[in-house]
Amino acid sequence: MRKPEQVASTLLGRPYETLDERAKKVAQHIAVGRAISRDVTQDYDVETSFGQRAADKVATFGGSWTFVGLFAAVMAAWVGVNAYLLMSRGRTFDPYPYILLNLFLSMLAAIQAPVILMSQNRHSERDRLNAEHDYEVNLKAEMDIRLLHEKLDRLREQQWEELLAIEKEQLAILSGLTQKEVSPS
Repeated sequence: MRKPEQVASTLLGRPYETLDERAKKVAQHIAVGRAISRDVTQDYDVETSFGQRAADKVATFGGSWTFVGLFAAVMAAWVGVNAYLLMSRGRTFDPYPYILLNLFLSMLAAIQAPVILMSQNRHSERDRLNAEHDYEVNLKAEMDIRLLHEKLDRLREQQWEELLAIEKEQLAILSGLTQKEVSPS
């Protein structure tokens, strides 16, 4: 088992102390032979507060076709009820141009927009964590490939040395045989 310092100097060509935290973490994982991949989403979702979870739910619902359908139905019902009341009684609870409806829509937009922005901020943070994790995994894969190249190079050198030894032995046998044939007995 190698030390992280050896891994860093061998694979990255830099002293361990000069590496950033992610590279040190990767070097430690390689030194002990441990996998670095993990589910970042589970790690991230464990630390969420109630407000963050609520923002995610509101953003998920607010950006769905269900919300669009319900919103259109409420708008149509509001206008329909006001039109019916106008025709049957001659007056409505929210006369045209529907000032009360505009107030409700403004309040909905004032609340919904920041909540959706909070959810987007959380998703961008999760994306940043995923990108960092991808970098670590890619760095480890690169280091593992370098280790494999080193092992293959060592194996190739060993095979060449063995082949050279066998060739020397064969040459010695051949020279012995040729000397026997050439020498008169």
